Amino acid sequence: MAYQVIIPAAGQGKRMGAGKNKLLLTLNDIPVLIHSLKVFENDELCDGIILAIHPQDEAEFYTLLKKYKISKVRDLVPGGKERQDSIYNALKTVTAEGIILVHDGARPFIRKKHIHQLIETAEQTGAAIIGVPAKDTMKTVRNNLVVDTVERSSLWAVQTPQAFRIPILYKAYEQAEKEKFIGTDDSSLVERIGHPVAMVEGDYDNIKLTTPEDLYFAEAILNKRKREF
Repeated sequence: MAYQVIIPAAGQGKRMGAGKNKLLLTLNDIPVLIHSLKVFENDELCDGIILAIHPQDEAEFYTLLKKYKISKVRDLVPGGKERQDSIYNALKTVTAEGIILVHDGARPFIRKKHIHQLIETAEQTGAAIIGVPAKDTMKTVRNNLVVDTVERSSLWAVQTPQAFRIPILYKAYEQAEKEKFIGTDDSSLVERIGHPVAMVEGDYDNIKLTTPEDLYFAEAILNKRKREF
């Protein structure tokens, strides 16, 4: 089944310390954003991409889309104060029904096979997210003191994309705006309206580039994938 994808790309990436939008940083001389967009550009099920951007990046984004022949971006919408605001701005431009994905532009290593698993699961359940089981021991800490060791077997690290039937996600965003609620991710808004969210297991390569150290891991993943082909 065809899907559309929203990619919030308006953040300034302060923790990256690059002095500009971190999606414009390069991996193997190609911007991070382009790495992410190519996954969807090359997926036959992707029917369109909506980017939520900061106005100051608009000209550079158009230049990159043309240079790298990214043709599936159908709209660039203004980002908002929060990530949630940016996604809602993009979601308001979606008129068709079907499945919508939300994906972090700073996760350039999502695999097509996992996208398709998400789509299939979301078609069945209405909402599906991707993640990986927690590998480390987890503890609850207050005032620098450990107060509890959390049972790890039920803990997952959540990634993107997250997939939803469009009416379900739209209802969740409407409710959140009405109640002035800011969630930690899109699925948290869907959970609030009482809709179950299914988990799809992804892989540990699907990292989000947040700090300068993540760029070293990103280069390692790129090199590993070169050896896979």
